Amino acid sequence: QVYLVESGGGLVQAGDSLRLSCAASGRAVSDYFMAWFRQAPGKERELVARITPNSGTTDNADSVKGRFTISRDNAKNTLYLQMNDLKPEDTGVYYCSAGRYGWFKEQLDHWGQGTQVTVSS
Repeated sequence: QVYLVESGGGLVQAGDSLRLSCAASGRAVSDYFMAWFRQAPGKERELVARITPNSGTTDNADSVKGRFTISRDNAKNTLYLQMNDLKPEDTGVYYCSAGRYGWFKEQLDHWGQGTQVTVSS
């Protein structure tokens, strides 16, 4: 079993930066696809960014391109999300996820509990 714990969320102002971390335990996730999702109140959970096991390929949602960067440190079993130039519409609960066989939502079968990010205008 893979356990994921997110950290780094908080209350910031528009234009600020935050770095989210997702620590994995239970087993090594170096061969897992991993992703960040977010969910705003009253909205569906949406993809923010995803990354292949060897960090060779990343994919960001259009709404965060040029502002957010996903990365991973397989030696530390940790996933990161660097968020710059935050906007109020980035507010939500951010979830880390992992899957052995792909990076589409239905293939990500391990999820963290989430960390709240609130961006004030």
